[in-house]
Order: sequence, then C-alpha cells, then structure tokens
Amino acid sequence: MKPEDVSQQPERYDTVPSSCIPAGPRPDDDNNEAGGEMEPDGTPVAVLTAAAVLRRNYMFRGLSDATLERIAALAGRRQYQKGAVIFSQGDSGDALYGVASGRVRISASGAGGREVFLNIMEPGDTFGEIAVMDGLPRTAGATALERTTLIVLKRADFLGLVEREPKLAIHLLKLLCQRLRWTSELVEESAFLSGPARLAKRLLILAQLHGRPATADDGTLEMRISQAELAHFLGISRQIVNQHLGDWAKAGWVTLGRGRIVIADPAALERLIAADATPSG
Repeated sequence: MKPEDVSQQPERYDTVPSSCIPAGPRPDDDNNEAGGEMEPDGTPVAVLTAAAVLRRNYMFRGLSDATLERIAALAGRRQYQKGAVIFSQGDSGDALYGVASGRVRISASGAGGREVFLNIMEPGDTFGEIAVMDGLPRTAGATALERTTLIVLKRADFLGLVEREPKLAIHLLKLLCQRLRWTSELVEESAFLSGPARLAKRLLILAQLHGRPATADDGTLEMRISQAELAHFLGISRQIVNQHLGDWAKAGWVTLGRGRIVIADPAALERLIAADATPSG
C-alpha cells in the first residue's frame, strides 16, 4: 500500500526507524491539533501539529517556542493507511519521523525471515535518530497499525539543527544512551531470565508505555494487544504465550479478552520477575 502525500513537498520519505522507546511523560498542549482528518466511518481523528509533536518529545524539550516553530516549518507530513509498510529494514536513513496520529510498529527481521517486534510508537513519539545521525542503513522496519500521520524532518535539516542547538545535541546523546541501555537489557533478559519472567517483564513494560487504567484507582492496566503480537515482541511461539497467560488468568493475575489483556495483579508479575532474577542457593 502506498502512502498518501499530504505535504507540499514532492520528495518521498521511504526510510526505516531504529528501535525506539517513548521519551516519557508529555506535557499538555492547548493548541496541539491540526484537525481536518476523518476515519473512513466519519469519526474525527485528533492529529498533532508538527510543533506539538516536538514539544511532547524529550529530545526537543527545553527549546524555545520560536526554535520549535522553525523546526516545525521544515517538516513535511505523510499519511499511511492501516497495514502500510512505511519503510523497510536496510533503507537509507534520510529522515527523522514523528507520530502526529495513529500508531507505528517497529520490527526487525533475521536472516531466516523471522520477525521480532521492537516497539510501538504513538502520538508525540519520534524515531529514526540513529540512522539519521550515522548515515548507515536503517536497523528496523515500520508498519502503520492504523491510519497514521507522520511528520518528516529530512536528515540535512536535522543535522543542521543539531549543530546550531546545543540542548538538542545533549538530549540526542542522552536518548542514544537510553537506546543502548535498552538494547543491553534485552540481551540480559534473553540470557538470564526464563520464558515466563521475560513474558511478565515485557507485559509490564508494554502496559506502562501503552496501557490505560482498566478501572478507576485499583492499579489494573489494560492494553490492546493480541497474544500473537506479544509473542512477536519476545521472539517465541504464540502457544507458549497462551500457556503462560492461561495459567496467570487462572491465578487472577491477568484477564484475557479478544485482542486485549488486562493486568489485574501487577505485583504478582513483579514478584515472578524478581524471583527468577534472584540466584538460587
């Protein structure tokens, strides 16, 4: 599926993001919606302006409003339908991306074609910093999980901003260090945690980043994710995920629904992870 170009710029932006993690809490913005977009069924879609995406992202935090507006003026916009491949692993790193609306799945494939999901990017998240900085091919691919609008900042413009804005350069360094720590944690999980503990940890991380309270003030978290998708995040079979989730559902730790998981007892999952990480004897 080809994206629908809604910018005034003729360039194509077919690159791929590196594995990313959201940059934390996002401040409120009273003027953050560009508006004007609708779902096929006529439902209005909230679309962040380029400036709002920048304000919500850690990397650009602390820059003056005037500077953010100048950066936003350099950005184009592109729309992708649900299921559209935005970019592929190995493409050139010629742009930085930000999510204005919708959701994007970041994934990587091995030599045998096995795909592992790395992250889900939501409105306010940016991705693609690593390949944009080093100029090497993208390390992962991206797919629109629903109708998605992205802002696009070309590599030459972004590198010029890094040279002119010391705060941006410092934030970028911190973000890249965060990526490195995250990658190191994934290696450690694979090496030292058992399958159930890995699943519990990833479930809690995804719920913290992308979940929402299932009910008021009881600590439960609900997220939209299928068991097959969760298996792809861990690189294991759906059957194994189903077995462990089924056991946890019987214990009252989680509640399972069609395409959703509710974490009813986060503390129980945390105890499972802690017990697995504690050396025996």
